[in-house]
Amino acid sequence: MSIAENIARLNEEIATACRRSGREPSEVALMAVSKVHPAESIVEAYQAGQRLFGENRVQEFEQKSATVAGLSGAAFHLIGPLQSNKTNKAAELFDAIDAVDSLKIAQRLDAAAKARGKILPLLIEVKLSYEESKHGIAPAELPALLDAISGLTAVQAVGLMTVPPWSEDAETARPYFRELRRLRDEAVKQHPKLQQLSMGMSNDFRVAIEEGSTCVRVGTAIFGKRVYPAES
Repeated sequence: MSIAENIARLNEEIATACRRSGREPSEVALMAVSKVHPAESIVEAYQAGQRLFGENRVQEFEQKSATVAGLSGAAFHLIGPLQSNKTNKAAELFDAIDAVDSLKIAQRLDAAAKARGKILPLLIEVKLSYEESKHGIAPAELPALLDAISGLTAVQAVGLMTVPPWSEDAETARPYFRELRRLRDEAVKQHPKLQQLSMGMSNDFRVAIEEGSTCVRVGTAIFGKRVYPAES
């Protein structure tokens, strides 16, 4: 199937999952995860109506940026872990940073965004699994981080994200999604702009929608298998 056909099918599946959960399809955004796919694939998805894209690496997206710069209305989010030495470039290239897990990174993004006269939305990545490969802040540390970020002026925490352990059985992800929503619902009392829940990928986005996801991140089901290795 073509990228356009994949996007159409996914939007239908998202709408079906929303109706089954008593939600409006407009409540859930589809993010096309374009990491390790060429800029031409992003353009093809854009031509099919896709506007929200996720990239994992600053350096990789920098190489694509010239090709996609003219895509009016497209938004590009960094969804992979961000190193301190890449914060300036990340603030320049991306419309939002979806994987902040420390005050240090938030402060550096704040300074970089301020220098560019922009307000940069942030999602806080919360680590809910015990896998060492997963990134994110511990749930117990979330309130203090949100309080600290609220004192910054050029970044704004607008939601939470998490990546559960991968499994062929999507139901195994449900407790992780449910816990992230609980954390959001608790935190939003003090931080009312913390509305977004980025959770759910190709194999488990239906469960994520049932648990309140506002953005599902889908790569392979749109673009196919990775066509070249990510650069280090």
